[in-house]
Amino acid sequence: MSAGRPSEGAGCINWWGFSPARDLISAGPARHEGEVNVLLVGSGDPRHVLKTLSGLKDEDILNVWLFENSMEVVARQMLLLYVALTPQERMGLNEKTELFLEVFGNSVIRSQTAETLKRAASQLLLHVSDIPGSDAHPCLNASLLKFKERDELAGIFKSWMGGSSSDAPVSISKAWDYRVRQHLGTRYDSKKGCFDWDLTMKLHEKGCSVINKHQYVRWRESGLAFELREGVYQISNPSLLSSRVFNQRGDRVALRGYWGDIVSSPYLAFGIETQDESLLKTQNGHHMKTAQDISFANVQELVQSLSRRQECHETHQSSTEEEEHAASTLEHSMSVNDLMRLKGLSVNFLPLDSLQKMPEKEKFAHFYHIVHFSASCVHRLGPNIRQITTPDAVLIVELAKYILDLTKEQEAAFAERVCGLCLEAGFLPLSGAKTDDIHALFQARQDK
Repeated sequence: MSAGRPSEGAGCINWWGFSPARDLISAGPARHEGEVNVLLVGSGDPRHVLKTLSGLKDEDILNVWLFENSMEVVARQMLLLYVALTPQERMGLNEKTELFLEVFGNSVIRSQTAETLKRAASQLLLHVSDIPGSDAHPCLNASLLKFKERDELAGIFKSWMGGSSSDAPVSISKAWDYRVRQHLGTRYDSKKGCFDWDLTMKLHEKGCSVINKHQYVRWRESGLAFELREGVYQISNPSLLSSRVFNQRGDRVALRGYWGDIVSSPYLAFGIETQDESLLKTQNGHHMKTAQDISFANVQELVQSLSRRQECHETHQSSTEEEEHAASTLEHSMSVNDLMRLKGLSVNFLPLDSLQKMPEKEKFAHFYHIVHFSASCVHRLGPNIRQITTPDAVLIVELAKYILDLTKEQEAAFAERVCGLCLEAGFLPLSGAKTDDIHALFQARQDK
């Protein structure tokens, strides 16, 4: 214990991914056209959904199917989509971008954000508690989830609202510090030196020099990644708390705490790549903008693209009913059906056993055009995936480049393992595609 536990740095739950957002339908040798079915396995956040959507043509249809390892991540995916889909007349573009990043990457949030999160949780609770009907929001389709899974989601949303649990509230600041101590061991007393080493000798060496030292060290110390407004960041972000089961003297005990990444950072998702060259300018060898600045610019652009695909949707509530409803609820309360509906986009949440069950269902036979696996879910990649993909399907696998606790040898071994699993599953390395060391691309093998 005193030497620390390096393997614990990435955590056991994916609150965000270990790679930048990608336009998935443009990842192969040729862009997919028309209607495309995409399966995301363990992505942890909606970055790929937002990025892919931003590149759609008017006539394109994108159907996304999300599989996660836990309902706690499903709940957070729903929350982030809820924020992103908030109509612009209800929340300005800058405010929405700030809110999204604060909820996405901060262990502690401002009081205004905490209130907005509670209101969102109350509406998501109503959404998953009702049996979704024909008018269910297409970007938050929970109809495929089992009743017990929807019950679990309801419990999670209630806990975010506060006052529904007999347990004492968890201080995420203490939980964060516990993880840092556990990870560093005897190096804890010189933790700033450890943080600086990980930044300069690992992240910067891997091409992430835009990540600012001050911001990275602040996040490593406290979990505060995005300080976008003046204010006090001191309320625990409930969407980053989860339970983890430990064995204690033969008994299985679930402990609430922060069990996500404490090393790689949430800057990877939106903050290390941009097409705006002005955000990458340097002066005297130092970046003039930071990963926080780039994250803000990228997320703002992505949420703005949602408004461009917005469909008109009339609610069934009369104006008088709306006024009475507004008067009896918290300010700006907004049901899921009030969210933007986007032309040609659906997001569907899959049950926890769906990777095993989908090959048995006729509906999913040769169904997916694109499948994306996160690094944390590679172990779930097997021959059953080939049964649910189209003959020319593209398989995209996140590699371990940004999992900092791995050595170069371990990172290379991971890439080899990915290749072996894909070959066994019936996929071959994709030729003619844009390749990098962040994702590995494969295409379904053409059986003769």
